[in-house]
Amino acid sequence: MPATVFPDHTLESAPAARSGLAAIERKQGFLPSAAARMATSPEALSGFLRMNALFEATTLDRLSREVLSMTMATRNGCHVCVAVHTGILTALDAAPAVLAALRAGTPLPDERLEAMRQFVLAVLAANGAVDDAAIEAFTAHGYTARNALEVTLGIATYTLSTFANRMTGAPVDGPLARFA
Repeated sequence: MPATVFPDHTLESAPAARSGLAAIERKQGFLPSAAARMATSPEALSGFLRMNALFEATTLDRLSREVLSMTMATRNGCHVCVAVHTGILTALDAAPAVLAALRAGTPLPDERLEAMRQFVLAVLAANGAVDDAAIEAFTAHGYTARNALEVTLGIATYTLSTFANRMTGAPVDGPLARFA
C-alpha cells in the first residue's frame, strides 16, 4: 500500500485524532507508526484505544491478557503487534519458554496460559460458538464465565489493531525494533 494512502500522521496533521495520538506519545515516549497511520481514521484509533482500555480493565490477569494479545498477533500475522507484545511480556518477566512458544504459535509450557491460548483459538475457530467442552477446559484452569466473555472483548480489540496494522503496512519502529 502506498505510504500516501496511510501516512504517518502527527498531532498537527490529524487534529481529529490529536488527543489519542498525544496519549500514545506520552505513554510510549514516541509516536509509533502504527498509531500514526491508524489516525487516518480518528474513529478507528479512538475505537481501538477505548476497547484496549476496557480490555485492560477486565478481571483477566495481565499475563493472561498478554497471552491473548500475542495469540492474536501471531495468528493474524501482525509483526508490529508481535514486537509490541514481546516487549510487554519481556517487561512482565514472562518465562522465556512461554515467550518463545507464543511467538512460534506452539503450545505453552504453562498449563493455565495454554488453556487461555487454546480457548482464544477455539473462540476464533467457532466464531464464538464454542461448545461446553471448550468452556469447561477453560474454566478448569481457574478462569470464569466472565473471563470467557472478556476473551471476546480481547479478540475484538486485537482483531481491530492487527488488521489495521496490516492494512496500513505499519513498520516496527522506535524502541520496539529490538523485539521484532
